[in-house]
Amino acid sequence: MPDTRALTRLFDELLWRLRRGGFRIPTAEALDALRAVRAVGLEDRWALAESLAAVVVERASDRSRFDRIFDDFFARGTHAVPLLDRLRGLGFSPEEVSALRDELERLATSASGDAEHLGALLERGAELDRLLALAGMSRTLPSIQSSIQLGFVTYRVLGELGVGRAEATLARLRGYLREALGEARGTALADALRAELARAEGDVRAYLTDRLAARVEEENAGPHPRRLDTKAFTSLGDVEMEEAKRAVRAFAERLRGAERVRVRRARRGRVHLSRTMRRAMRTGGVPFVLLRARRRRDKPRLMLLCDISDSVRAAARFMLELVYAAQDLFDETRSFVFVSEIAETTRLFASQPVTIALGQAYGGGVVSVAANSNYGRVLRSFEKDHLGEVDRRTTVVILGDGRTNYHDDASEVLDRIRARARALVWLCPESRAGWLLGDSAMNRYAPKCTAVFEALSVRDLEVAARKVVALR
Repeated sequence: MPDTRALTRLFDELLWRLRRGGFRIPTAEALDALRAVRAVGLEDRWALAESLAAVVVERASDRSRFDRIFDDFFARGTHAVPLLDRLRGLGFSPEEVSALRDELERLATSASGDAEHLGALLERGAELDRLLALAGMSRTLPSIQSSIQLGFVTYRVLGELGVGRAEATLARLRGYLREALGEARGTALADALRAELARAEGDVRAYLTDRLAARVEEENAGPHPRRLDTKAFTSLGDVEMEEAKRAVRAFAERLRGAERVRVRRARRGRVHLSRTMRRAMRTGGVPFVLLRARRRRDKPRLMLLCDISDSVRAAARFMLELVYAAQDLFDETRSFVFVSEIAETTRLFASQPVTIALGQAYGGGVVSVAANSNYGRVLRSFEKDHLGEVDRRTTVVILGDGRTNYHDDASEVLDRIRARARALVWLCPESRAGWLLGDSAMNRYAPKCTAVFEALSVRDLEVAARKVVALR
């Protein structure tokens, strides 16, 4: 019978690695898996893998990923070694390790609890997994739509894990170790702890990277991969990008066709029921003549403001493609692009083919694309130069992720735009789960708009475009 404590620790480490690899293992399943591991023991690797897979793996397509993680875990096994044992393996004496353990225990039991996060981060493995669970990874991970966001999300997660506090505690611990063990040995032990803390930060980055990769693999795996029209703009390859462009243009053609039908029906007019009945009463309904009412509807105007910074460039490209292809749905279509500054591109898109116009816009020929987004400056500039041109026939559409880089968001400007416009619509190429993270101002922009739509894929863009057209 294997040692219970050793088995439990090994199981915790393996479970942590599987969760990091994208497997969803709730507490009930974890207990079932532990019972299975206890039943078969550790001697027979094949029996261990099969019994654990029977509990953890839900779909046949996930088995290969499980096998890779399982084999890699037992090939390396570094996280299963406790911190103090790793330090002994680096050549630190039992007395030095004992002095460190005593100080960590003292800090952990102090009123400030300074060593709580430091101890878990240095231990890594399952202890780090618990910290990640407490940091709300189930809410954070869905907000990551592309590798572009990984850096910011990683920085935020490290902050929630208490890495800053851990580094401050480690700095104080360095002074204690120097006094207790001498300058040389105390500094060496503190440096070893700093290296372990750096490895823990690397584990967090690797965890987030692996989870994003696992989600993309899951979405595209199986006999029915995710359809192109529902695939995120940020995950499209070059060939898929061209296919998606053709889909957007085809959708624009359908919109134009629907508009032509609407115009024909408008010319014919709708049956005016009350007037028809009054006329019929004169002749007893013989003959029965349908009287129609024609309603004059002015074509609306459209003003489109597109963020073309790196984080939203893919979605903006498709939106500009759509507007270029369907601009005759509106009496007047004006387009603007912005990053830190805003500039009008109406003439550029009217005089150049869409590919050349987009190339100039994204190449920095209209506004600088090297700067960071500044929504406050852009909105105030639009208000100053163009608000007077907005009237009750104008639909204003803004495409952007609302990430201000911690500049003033100028959300009050949207109130003044909405007060003058027929409608103010915001298309955000980021899921709502990320609107409360970091420098996003979408939670302040959204209440100011007539409608807000997520625009993560071609399907989302189609839905939003239909809504914009319906607002006419």
